[in-house]
Amino acid sequence: MARTRYRIFDTAYPYFLTCSVVGWLPVFTRPGCVEIVLNSWRFLQESGRLTLFGYVVLENHVHFVATGERLADEVGDFKSFTARKVIDWLQARGEATILAQLAREKAAHKTDRPFQLWQEGSHPKQITSDEMMVQKLEYMHNNPVARGYVDDPTHWRYSSARNYHGLPGLIPVTTDWT
Repeated sequence: MARTRYRIFDTAYPYFLTCSVVGWLPVFTRPGCVEIVLNSWRFLQESGRLTLFGYVVLENHVHFVATGERLADEVGDFKSFTARKVIDWLQARGEATILAQLAREKAAHKTDRPFQLWQEGSHPKQITSDEMMVQKLEYMHNNPVARGYVDDPTHWRYSSARNYHGLPGLIPVTTDWT
């Protein structure tokens, strides 16, 4: 039985989502892999399938706040598309070590594929107030600071923190959620 606290059940609200790489492997230390994630979010936004309010990409996971009429399906499509493209990218560059790790970390029941990129689930948390939205955005944006990667959230390239400070970000986000 699925745990209902980890389900998207009311698409009128945005959700805070986390997608983690299997084995917490550092796949997103490669700018090409990050660009695949960013391009996927761009596409979902441009096609009207997802409204993105904020994001951060770290070396082994992503956090984002989004909403959409079919958000659960869009998150599934995002994970499936990015997994295929990242694995193709790694294979094209002969990244044998990380590919071997992705194969080793693959869940036993995933018999239809040689690799697995994402852990199962996205642990969606419904955002029900402005206060909760601010808390989740600040948590995301301060994640690279807490890890000691940067001193200021706007210095982390792969984050929407810059968008929220009136600076150009790598992809557009909706900063007015009210």
